[in-house]
Amino acid sequence: MQIKGMNEIDNYIQQFPQDVKESLLKIRGIILEQVPKAEERIAYGMPGYYLNKKPLVYYAGYKNHIGFYATPNGHERFADELSVYKQGKGSVQFPLDHEIPFDLILKIVQFRRDQVLNSSL
Repeated sequence: MQIKGMNEIDNYIQQFPQDVKESLLKIRGIILEQVPKAEERIAYGMPGYYLNKKPLVYYAGYKNHIGFYATPNGHERFADELSVYKQGKGSVQFPLDHEIPFDLILKIVQFRRDQVLNSSL
């Protein structure tokens, strides 16, 4: 349901229970603080962030976890820290019954920002 006066990311986040909403808002804040020029839009059914028209990161709320998607090379760089979480190629699941690793998310966002800014992809 669209809420008048809110953008598509706000509406996406609004649909979740309060605890999940707070985590999603914190992740969003980390991204926008580190990459203020990022373009945010719904992509693949979830909030996605782009810098210089290149994909940066995505995140999504689920019943039991928050999915975080930093492209395969974003995850490869932090393989050791992410090894304790369920993963797929370019994705990681942070279970809601554990503390969300916001400091790690911050490092991944900074890495992806620098990678995009220094690449010619």
